[in-house]
Amino acid sequence: MKQDLVEKALYKLKFTPEDIEKLSFFCDYLINFNQKYNLIAKSTEHEIWTRHILDSAQIVKFIDFKSGSSLSDLGSGGGFPGIIISIFNKNPKFHVKLYEKSPVKCDFLNEISEKIDLNCEVINGDLNSQTIDSQYIVCRAFKKMPEIMRISREIANKPHKIIILKGKSAQDEINKALKLFTFEYKLESSITNEQSKIFIANIL
Repeated sequence: MKQDLVEKALYKLKFTPEDIEKLSFFCDYLINFNQKYNLIAKSTEHEIWTRHILDSAQIVKFIDFKSGSSLSDLGSGGGFPGIIISIFNKNPKFHVKLYEKSPVKCDFLNEISEKIDLNCEVINGDLNSQTIDSQYIVCRAFKKMPEIMRISREIANKPHKIIILKGKSAQDEINKALKLFTFEYKLESSITNEQSKIFIANIL
């Protein structure tokens, strides 16, 4: 999907022209940073708008930004989906937290957050030493479902809604997690890849 078509899709998701400008700056900054440090696979740089931006952006449909809630992105990496969510968020009372263990990636996240004036907090360190206190937990290209559900159960305060971007192995991973944990969930189709899914569950 070309950039202009991605932008049309972003407008349908209620991103603003100013948001698109920030996303464009973010893309350029990330690709430049990526020449020295591996934030995303170099083979995906040419499709960053579809593969990374729009893929991350689609989950804003499942988040209530008008609430005074907080959202934790686990394993933010190059900022997907956390930075994209931060760009979309217009509510100063809705807090976005980016959890990332790599100091280099944390440096990037802090730099880009400052340059495009985002309201988000970058948290460096091992997740197992943290207490996640958010009403939303999101992740993309993070860990397998059993480990994500363990984190959700043991480290995160409840209740919370968990939203995970997954590829074609989504159902297999869910089945493995269900052998260890009990939870109800739904799967939404991805708008960027017919084989990919969005996992959504309310953890009580």
